[in-house]
Amino acid sequence: MQPRIDFYTASPDALKAMIALETAVSKLPLEKSLIELVKLRASQINGCAFCVDMHTADARKGGETERRLYGVSVWRETPFFTPRERAALAWTESLTLLSQTHAPDEDYELAASEFSPKELVDLTVAITTINAWNRLAVGFRKMPQA
Repeated sequence: MQPRIDFYTASPDALKAMIALETAVSKLPLEKSLIELVKLRASQINGCAFCVDMHTADARKGGETERRLYGVSVWRETPFFTPRERAALAWTESLTLLSQTHAPDEDYELAASEFSPKELVDLTVAITTINAWNRLAVGFRKMPQA
């Protein structure tokens, strides 16, 4: 695949807004390891090679284990994740695949059982943000560094 356009230089103002949103997400009082799992799972679903590469590297730097990283794509079938992480991953899948899932009550209730209302909104903003980044990176074919 060939990169299409450099979205950073094509629209600096739009990217300033995205970077401001990402900065806000990084300051949310959710566990950094949980946010990296969410970013990785959404990026896997969206087929974003650039983001999968970046978030696995970031998660490793944050102390995440290889075993858990390999297990994210099959998290439902592994014992590696806490109930809170499982709820976040389910909510991530529901919102990332929104046109298919319509955010079912069971995923919402699971997330609401593990996260306070504020945390659930914060988590949803984090999921929304990575999905926006995925759309930019996939749409414009941003490639991971070799």
